[in-house]
Amino acid sequence: MNETPSDLTFWVVFSTALHICAFIGVTLHALQRRRYASATVLWIFLAWSFPLIGPLLYLSFGIDRVSTKGLERQLTNQLLIKKRDARLAEKTPFRAWHLDYRTLSDAIENRMSRKLNHVIDAIIPEHPLLSSNAVFPLASGDAAYPLMLQAIRSAQHHIHMQSFIIHRDDTGRKLLEILKKKAEEGVKVRLLFDRFGSTHAYLSGMFRKYRKIPNFEICGWTQANPLKAQFQINLRNHRKNLVVDGRVAFFGGVNIASENLTSNGRKAIRDYHFKVEGPMVHELQFSFLSDWFFMTRESIDDLLHADLFPKIISCGNVNARLIDSGPSSEPGLLAEVFFNAIVEAQEQILIVSPYFVPSSDIIQAIRSAARRGVDVRIVLPKKNNHRYAGMAAKALYEDLLETGVRIFHRNPPFIHAKAMVIDTSVALVGTANIDIRSLELNYETTVLFEEQTAVTAIKRMIREDIDDSTEIKLNEWLKRPPLQKLGENLCSLMTPVL
Repeated sequence: MNETPSDLTFWVVFSTALHICAFIGVTLHALQRRRYASATVLWIFLAWSFPLIGPLLYLSFGIDRVSTKGLERQLTNQLLIKKRDARLAEKTPFRAWHLDYRTLSDAIENRMSRKLNHVIDAIIPEHPLLSSNAVFPLASGDAAYPLMLQAIRSAQHHIHMQSFIIHRDDTGRKLLEILKKKAEEGVKVRLLFDRFGSTHAYLSGMFRKYRKIPNFEICGWTQANPLKAQFQINLRNHRKNLVVDGRVAFFGGVNIASENLTSNGRKAIRDYHFKVEGPMVHELQFSFLSDWFFMTRESIDDLLHADLFPKIISCGNVNARLIDSGPSSEPGLLAEVFFNAIVEAQEQILIVSPYFVPSSDIIQAIRSAARRGVDVRIVLPKKNNHRYAGMAAKALYEDLLETGVRIFHRNPPFIHAKAMVIDTSVALVGTANIDIRSLELNYETTVLFEEQTAVTAIKRMIREDIDDSTEIKLNEWLKRPPLQKLGENLCSLMTPVL
């Protein structure tokens, strides 16, 4: 049966009306809160230029905050903090957590660190600077995995682990088997993975056979559920933390994958991970339990049980501070921390990041630091595993180089490390990249270290990477092909969603 002109007219009018409604919906939603202007313009442009596809992309990737109603209903961090603080007043191990080891910002000797911690006090007072920590920097999975597995095998009470990526490979399977064995021995195991980052393992059913193991609980982090009108595929849990018996913890950039190990002549991905002992272990424990409670709704009394927070003893002389960030935290929290750290620098700024597409204010702060004589060095991968992110970063090189910033391309293997070191006094390390995704979209763990020996050890790792890098010179960079420059600028337009 042939369609009549009136039928065609109906479908044209209907589809046009649907497109306009979808466009208006995206526009109104995008304008509900202040965000980067370029991101707002980009999403509105996509919604208008690509009917159906544009609005669907916005639903999946453009919703970069949890709604107020969703926060009230789902986010539980403040509730856990309230319960935790009630225990602080009691004579329990919780007292040693925050009260016995708390370092007031006014008592910090270093001027730069004192001013930076005052800023952080105003943003996240619930996570103070804590003294008496021991910190052990670990270069890549070759150094981190053996110590992590040793800690897991020696666990007596519980193992709490979360990772953005658990690969469907020998390393991922080995970890699950070791965790299974510990669960069968009676150790309580809680494993949290990000469903997006661990897509291949999740869809292949790799976790499924472990779900019925007694004492072994596995949960996939996601905030996307179309049945509940939740489409936030873009909001991912990028944390990589391990806490064993509440006494030792690991955190940093290392995912669970064979590519993080040297094997058959192939070098491991270059990364920074950290082992910590002392009060910071309790902070990382609380961070994990907050994420776990958000996804599982397990009893708060069980999760804040004193057995999970054993009495802390002084383990070292490093002051450390947890800075957890994400879509449910104060907007711009992590960007503000980085910005103030850069502004306060007097001598040197060292930055290592696999993806470098920061906000304009951070770029301006870096340029200003270089202009006032601060030695600014940025280490980035020579060959990026996300080509578009790498090209977007290169679009920034010229503006940075002309102010005196030094940029180094780290030779292969790929460098996945994340660190910012300010002078000789402060280091910011963890899971966050210097890009919009980590600053605004992902749930990240960053730890501030404030002690010269620990900071020097991190600087030593960075210098090793600088020694294995090629420095980019301004006069040579300006000679790159026009087509390359065009591609870089094109990719930079996608900065808000990279």
